[in-house]
Amino acid sequence: MSNSIENMNRKITSRKMCVVLLTVYVLIGQGVVFGIQSADSLINRSDAWYRSPEAVRIAANILSFQADEGGWPKNIDTVSEPYAGDRASLKPTFDNRATTGELRFLARLYQLTKDERYGNAFSKGLDYIMKAQYPTGGWPQSYPPGKQYPRHITFNDNAMVRIMLFLQEITASDRYAFVDAGRKKAAQQAFDRGIECILKCQIKVDGRLTAWCAQHDELDYSPRPARTYELVSISGFESVNIVRLLMSLKTPRPEVVQSIEVAVAWFESSKLPGIKVEDIDKKDAPGGKDKVVADDPAAPPMWARFYEIGTNRPIFCDRDGVCRKSLAEIGHERRNGYVWLGYWPQDLLEKDYPAWKIRPAGR
Repeated sequence: MSNSIENMNRKITSRKMCVVLLTVYVLIGQGVVFGIQSADSLINRSDAWYRSPEAVRIAANILSFQADEGGWPKNIDTVSEPYAGDRASLKPTFDNRATTGELRFLARLYQLTKDERYGNAFSKGLDYIMKAQYPTGGWPQSYPPGKQYPRHITFNDNAMVRIMLFLQEITASDRYAFVDAGRKKAAQQAFDRGIECILKCQIKVDGRLTAWCAQHDELDYSPRPARTYELVSISGFESVNIVRLLMSLKTPRPEVVQSIEVAVAWFESSKLPGIKVEDIDKKDAPGGKDKVVADDPAAPPMWARFYEIGTNRPIFCDRDGVCRKSLAEIGHERRNGYVWLGYWPQDLLEKDYPAWKIRPAGR
């Protein structure tokens, strides 16, 4: 009996570690968003700090920003000062790390203080997440979704992955021991539907699975565009944490394993070797700076943010919505105001995937 309990505890601990490591990847750099302090930056403060007057003051500020629907707005400092505007103008969203950070903060505070203000606000926010999920299993960028591109299933900037990580934490972390059994069950079911949605969204080209678009249709899972410069494509950025999320499953079904393997193969085939992006001085450019792609045989491979479906060529775009084939072909504003090339899959290929391959089943 003692061996069985020890084995079970090992499995639970291993599952928690998978959740923690993936959460770290997604939360890196989230202390400040667009120069705005976020609730995520406070999650790992000490228990003593969470019992302090400062934590109570910040909690009051966060509660003041909770919209009637249950979520929080984006690109607003919900930490430093209380909301003083018209509550009807609060537009809750999952974009730019909104909502899940505030809920993590409230969960820690409620766990330590048992103050029902925080527990009730947390439950309202969790219910908001559940209500926002489509029957097809995905989440929109914002809820209510409206009629524009935010209604699509949104992987962009890790929005849906972040929601699913949060649901995964609720079922695996002791920090959420206070969540009632009904909501925990609903969180697990919502997570499972999200996994099914991810599998159905994976883009097939000439009969072969590849990776994912930043947005997918909420009804038929097809890849969809967003802003005028974000065309239908396969994403070299958003697909990375989708794969990590799938790798966090301790007993993946064959369909999940296949999804991971083919996505990793797509990343390998989509490397852009021998180049690097440089910031250069340019007197006649706005701000005197510009970005260029330079040859460098010694540079590690890069990946494009977007690849054309069918050709798998990197694509770039201005606000005019016209697809172009190089960074140099788009205007200065979008060339310098958006990240078109990066090293996003590097750690996935060199560290995470090899570790996943040798991980024993059930861990």
